[in-house]
Amino acid sequence: MQTTQLGNTDVTISAIGLGGMPMSLSNRPPESQAIEVIHRALDLGVTLIDTADSYCKDESDKHHNERLIAKALQQYEGDTSKVTVATKGGLMRPNGDWTRNGNPEHLRETIRVSFEALGGNKPIDVWQYHAPDPDYTIEEALTPAKEAVESGLIRFVGVSNFSVDQIKQARDVVEIVSVQNQYNPWHRQPEFDGVLEYCEQEGLTFLPWSPLGGSRRVSRLEDIPAIANLAQEKGVSVYAIVLAWLRAKSPCVVPIPGASKVTSIEDSVASLNVTLSATEIQQVDRASA
Repeated sequence: MQTTQLGNTDVTISAIGLGGMPMSLSNRPPESQAIEVIHRALDLGVTLIDTADSYCKDESDKHHNERLIAKALQQYEGDTSKVTVATKGGLMRPNGDWTRNGNPEHLRETIRVSFEALGGNKPIDVWQYHAPDPDYTIEEALTPAKEAVESGLIRFVGVSNFSVDQIKQARDVVEIVSVQNQYNPWHRQPEFDGVLEYCEQEGLTFLPWSPLGGSRRVSRLEDIPAIANLAQEKGVSVYAIVLAWLRAKSPCVVPIPGASKVTSIEDSVASLNVTLSATEIQQVDRASA
């Protein structure tokens, strides 16, 4: 397994991660299947698992994915000491919708519950503020994370859905190791708003969420000739081409594709063997412009 560093830390993570969200939404697979996916990822050398307190059906189901991951890690017969679990807090799921909540008291409580959901026997590896809430300043929202680092509930802090200016504000409050923004062939904003360049310059890990475009778009990758042709030429899936394209964009990029089937995580890991030339990268760029 190819590896990289987590931000400016001494922690090594796999060059591709496993996104846990599909295992906990309303169309989730059986628990046994989800655990099999996590175990297969670990067998393949994946040491970064991405989750969130809001990866669930609704508010009554909060922290489902965190508990699932903790259970899978507990049941795994191999070594899990090098596994990094990155979770998030700050989104709510009323009736299955997604809303923001940067209330410091809420964040203090959800950090505590995430700590317990993930096992409660060691600090949360990475806790990320899921999305800035305009009703609260970034300092107000991240102060609970800073407190949690100081009290030993959290080891490292990251942010998600942040602009460069917001990342800078966050770094004035607490040390930041990762940024998780949407990035895929349909949404290339991180290339143009300076976030990707800033992360590379500052040594922050960039975790592109929805790297394959999400459930509504992923099936359309086959319809993009440049991507489909490259996949055929290299004998890999269109998904592997997109993941390789993302990684080629910057050494700070670590894709976290979701999976609810063993074949999906196997395909994601296989993308690490795909190398794209500068010309091939430009072909994908033009096709997704």
